[in-house]
Amino acid sequence: MPTLYFEDMEIGRIQNFGSYKVTKEEMLDFAGKYDPQSFHTDEEAAKKSVFGALCTSGWHTGAMTMSMLVANMKATGFASLGSPGLDNLNWKLPVFAGDVLSVQNELIEKRESKSRPNLGLVKIKQKTLNQKGETVMELTANAMVAKRPV
Repeated sequence: MPTLYFEDMEIGRIQNFGSYKVTKEEMLDFAGKYDPQSFHTDEEAAKKSVFGALCTSGWHTGAMTMSMLVANMKATGFASLGSPGLDNLNWKLPVFAGDVLSVQNELIEKRESKSRPNLGLVKIKQKTLNQKGETVMELTANAMVAKRPV
């Protein structure tokens, strides 16, 4: 049952959460299925690439981030109604096996929906961080959030 509704959300609120350890096996599995570029699938080729070692796909970083987001939504009771999309997705640094990822969200905007009175729209500046606190991915998420039932 949701407990965190649109009305509860405050602009400027920062939330840090998640811990996801990146494994070589998962990197290779994801790349083999969805992004089979040599620097994601071949250790020798990756050593000669601009990354210097096998790194995971940015799309895999996004998928791991989504996993942490959903776990956090469940834990906090966030009344998510999905997302109409993302803005400004940037992969800032490569992610390697052994990295431990986490997420930082900052609510930067909110408004009531003009067409659906039972929901609000929010923008969240999101960073995925490695264990050193470095930003490896950033984006602006647009989310639909349920209003508190009356």
